[in-house]
Amino acid sequence: MKLQHVLTASVLALAGLGAAAQDITIRFGHVVQPGHPISLGVQRFGEIVAAKSGGKIKVQELGGGNVGGEAQQLSAVQGGVQDITMPSATVMGSAIKEFTLIDMPFSFTKAEQVDALVDGPFGQALMARLTDKGLVGLAFWETGFRNFTNSRKPIVNVEDLKGLKLRVIPNPMFMESFAALGTNPVPMAFPELYGALESKAMDAQENPFSVVLTSKFYEVQKYLSVTNHVYTANPVVISKKSWDKLSPAQQQVLRDAAVEAGAYQRKLSREASATARRELVAVGMLINDVPAETLAKMRELTKPVAQKFEASYDPAIVKLYRAEMDKIRANIR
Repeated sequence: MKLQHVLTASVLALAGLGAAAQDITIRFGHVVQPGHPISLGVQRFGEIVAAKSGGKIKVQELGGGNVGGEAQQLSAVQGGVQDITMPSATVMGSAIKEFTLIDMPFSFTKAEQVDALVDGPFGQALMARLTDKGLVGLAFWETGFRNFTNSRKPIVNVEDLKGLKLRVIPNPMFMESFAALGTNPVPMAFPELYGALESKAMDAQENPFSVVLTSKFYEVQKYLSVTNHVYTANPVVISKKSWDKLSPAQQQVLRDAAVEAGAYQRKLSREASATARRELVAVGMLINDVPAETLAKMRELTKPVAQKFEASYDPAIVKLYRAEMDKIRANIR
């Protein structure tokens, strides 16, 4: 039986049969491996949902990219085939391109700055636009600051990036930003990445510490260079088709649980980042902090790309983004 039919039957049963009601199962997909803060966040979400619904709503975790990459899962959620996913803001840009304003290179120096942006008027404005795309936004979670890994050498100067075959999230802004740094960017779905690194089809990739650890990229990448070049936020989105079959009370259960689990997930993610760095050193990965002058050069090289994409976005959203970022940078240093 198709998921949407199960969901419909469950909602009708809940409305008419009370304590004898059939359970609802919500399928929550993602691409990371067990033990990653996203996976642990999904599990916490499921616990909260079960508690708040009296056990009537269950969450089924579909992790590890087993039901597809981020873009594929987002499409499945839009079509109502899958209930929930949480792609990067980068991938969400395929539905609402203004989400990629969060991805502007070298925009943030602290995670708390991202919190203020996505939890405030800007994040709310983005979420409000999702219903036209068959989605409902529940909350923002995170993957965190991204860094470069590669199999050739440490990144110390911009020149060290030149010519590297770099896997990137399939997104035009990422493609152009990393091309501006001299790499040869190749779009690739996440589930394909380990094999591409192992076979040397790709020289490099960029992800947060925790992803490098839980995906075991240290087995096929020797060097990790800390750049914190992009902060990946992950909007948790549910299919509007699934959402509309729920009662207002059930909808509130999911929304509240996503926010509560999100606070836990962000905290866990930040703690896991520091732990993952130490563990990567322990398993033999060579980690270096990229010099400030190199980061400044990278920022200058990617600035024209950011300006180009901003010019193609809704001016009202860009104005809101800039105003919010000005306040955030003044208040959170």
